[in-house]
Amino acid sequence: MIKKVQAGDVRLGMYIHEIKGNWLEHPFWRKSFLLDQQKDLDKLLSCVLEEIWIDTNKGLDVAVSEQTQTANMVNPDSDIPKTETPRPPKKVSVGEELDAAKKIHKKAKETVTTMFSDVRMGKALEIEEAVSLVDEINQSMERNSNALLSLIRLKTVNEYTYLHSVAVCMLMVAVGRQLGLSGEQLRQAGVAGLLHDIGKMAIPSEVLDKPGKLTDEEFTIIKSHPQRGWEILKSCYQVHESALDVCLHHHERVDGHGYPEKLSGDALTLFARMGAVCDVYDAISSSRCYKNAWSPAESIHKMATWSGHFDEKVFQAFVKTIGIYPTSTLIRLKSGRLGVVIEQSQKKLTTPIIKIFFSTRSNAHIPVEIIDLSKGTDNIENIEDPIKWGFDINKIQGI
Repeated sequence: MIKKVQAGDVRLGMYIHEIKGNWLEHPFWRKSFLLDQQKDLDKLLSCVLEEIWIDTNKGLDVAVSEQTQTANMVNPDSDIPKTETPRPPKKVSVGEELDAAKKIHKKAKETVTTMFSDVRMGKALEIEEAVSLVDEINQSMERNSNALLSLIRLKTVNEYTYLHSVAVCMLMVAVGRQLGLSGEQLRQAGVAGLLHDIGKMAIPSEVLDKPGKLTDEEFTIIKSHPQRGWEILKSCYQVHESALDVCLHHHERVDGHGYPEKLSGDALTLFARMGAVCDVYDAISSSRCYKNAWSPAESIHKMATWSGHFDEKVFQAFVKTIGIYPTSTLIRLKSGRLGVVIEQSQKKLTTPIIKIFFSTRSNAHIPVEIIDLSKGTDNIENIEDPIKWGFDINKIQGI
C-alpha cells in the first residue's frame, strides 16, 4: 500500500516510493528505493522535505505509535500488526534459482533494449526501472550468484551491445559483493554497469557493427563512445555520478595507457576499475561480428597475463567471483569423464562443482552426476573445447 508519512516516522527497512519536492534539495537520485543504510536515513532526516511516500508492500510500515496503542486499548483483544526487519533471501541451489534468473535476464535484456533504443531516437533517459532491476539482480545473487552468472554468455552477435551491458551489470554486482559493497553502493555499481556503453548509441551502426577490421578513422569514432555516453548521461539528473564515472573511464588502464583521458593509479575510482575488468571479460568471452569468443577459462588466463591493464585487487576479487574455471567451462577429469562447471566451490577456486555427463573412454553419454571436486573424488586434467566435441553447453546446463 502506498501511504504518506512524516519524516520523523521514517525508519530503516521502509521502501521509499517517492520523495516529493525539488530534487535539488535532497541527495537521492532515485525516485524509489529500499531504505536499508543508516547513512541514507541520516541524510533523509537532515533534509527539509515536502512529502515522503512509502510502499508497505515492499518494506516496513510506520512503527506502532502511542496513538495507535491508545486506540487499541478500546478493544484489548484486537490484534496489533507486527512488523519485522526484512530477512536476507534464503540460499538455494543453482537449479532452484535458475528459473528466476532466466526471468531476470529476460527482463534485463528488455529494459536495456528499450533504454538504448530511446536514447538512439533522442528520447529522455528513464532509469527508474534500471534501479529496480539491479535490486532484483542482487537479490538473485544473494540466493545463488552462479545462476545469473551462468546466463551472461547467452547472446547472439546481433544482440551483443544490449546483452553485453546486461552482463557487465551482473558482473559489477557480483564483484561488488565480493569486495564487500552493499546497499546503495551495489545499486550504483549495477546501474553503472548497465549504462556504461550507452555512448555506442551515438556511433553509426555501419561502424559499430562492421564485421571486418576498422580503419584508423573508424577506430577513432569507436573510441569516442565513452565521451558520447558521458554527455548523454550528464543530461539526465537521475543518473548518479558513479555511472558517469564508469561510462567515461571503463576503457582506462591502471598503467595510464587507456582512453579517453589516460588516467592511472589512484586517479581511477574503484567503480572505474571494476568496470574495466567486467567490460573486458565479457567482451573477450563473447562472439562478435569480427571474432569468435574465447572460453571463460581462457579469458581469465589471458587477462591475468596483461600486466598494467587491471587493478590487482579488483582482478583478484573478480577471479574469486567467477572462478579460475568459470561457470560453463567444459572440463576433462583424470577419470576420463567430461563435465561442465555449474558452480564455484566455497573451499577452493581450483575445485568447482561440476555436472558430469560424458565418458571419453567409452565415447558415450553417461548418467548425469553432480560432483564437488573439493571433496577429492576426482581431479581436473584439462579444459576442453565444447565445439570440438559438438556439445551445446547451454543445453547441458539446462539453460
